[in-house]
Amino acid sequence: MFSVRPPHTTSSHPLTWPGRGRLGGAAAPHIVSAASPASTTPPGSASFPILVNGCTGKMGLSAAEAAVLRGLHLVPISFSRKEKVEKTIQVGQTDIQIYGPSAREDILSSVIDEFPDVIVVDYTAPDSVNSNAELYCKLGLPFVMGTTGGNRQLLYKSVQDSTNYALISPQMSKEVAAFVALMKIFAEQFPGALSGYHLEVLESHQAGKLDTSGTAKDVIACFENLGVPYDMNRFRNPDIDIVIITDNYIHGTMMVKIRDPEQQLEMVGVPEEHIEGHAFHLYHLTSPDDKVSFEFQHNVCGRSIYAEGTIDAAIFLHRKVQSKDPKRIYDMVDVLREGYVG
Repeated sequence: MFSVRPPHTTSSHPLTWPGRGRLGGAAAPHIVSAASPASTTPPGSASFPILVNGCTGKMGLSAAEAAVLRGLHLVPISFSRKEKVEKTIQVGQTDIQIYGPSAREDILSSVIDEFPDVIVVDYTAPDSVNSNAELYCKLGLPFVMGTTGGNRQLLYKSVQDSTNYALISPQMSKEVAAFVALMKIFAEQFPGALSGYHLEVLESHQAGKLDTSGTAKDVIACFENLGVPYDMNRFRNPDIDIVIITDNYIHGTMMVKIRDPEQQLEMVGVPEEHIEGHAFHLYHLTSPDDKVSFEFQHNVCGRSIYAEGTIDAAIFLHRKVQSKDPKRIYDMVDVLREGYVG
């Protein structure tokens, strides 16, 4: 949602989250929900093996379920961060065997022998991003990195220094990825257009999300190019990510990261059924004289929008591998440009 609100003074009317009447009276935002209509199948058909690393997590499981619904062959293997694992997870008609981390290389090598055209989807944990990527590149396993966090520069370098293919994106929703792309174009075409404006950012995700939103970081970078100063060091410091509630208003530093379910229900307005799976973002800008304000907002409930985007990304990457495309490293904008806009 984009809106230009009546001018106000930031100091006397602190930033609030629209969508809860008692928090400022704004109309509830439209929410992209797990109940959204199913996406249209991208051009052409695809059938290939796909291995989802992280099926023990909710996002990995959602991606595996989406793969089955799209007719892909789900490789019955996944991995856990715990060493001693004796469990299987059923996805559709497939029983996924879960292995510990020490077995990764041997198991993945056997997967390559049996499924030479396999695509790996990674939904693990931030501290596993780089070690997983290094292993995928060592073995020549093309992968979609849906996990956020980790050392992103090292992640790209691992792929660049190999001959492997990868699609890397902090935002697997095609719709939100398109919004971020639009913001980048805005910043490139009109650098400095918002010079002197003050930026406040609020983001809310389920408590299990350990890192700060990668999408928020990308959008903040766009605002910086537009001339809006922002202290990225403070942004990355979890000790500064605080929320104080006074008289039904949200006060905080330049960045407010909300992970507490009670705050998400009462302040943010996240539907109770989506407390364990949502992504709400609000970017509020105020002019230097406090007479003009802009707001950009995108809210997602559920995980299906990310799961569908992930499978589109996997199909896209498989086709690039099969065609021996020279580019090798892609993101969700590349997926959108190829017509995967269902």
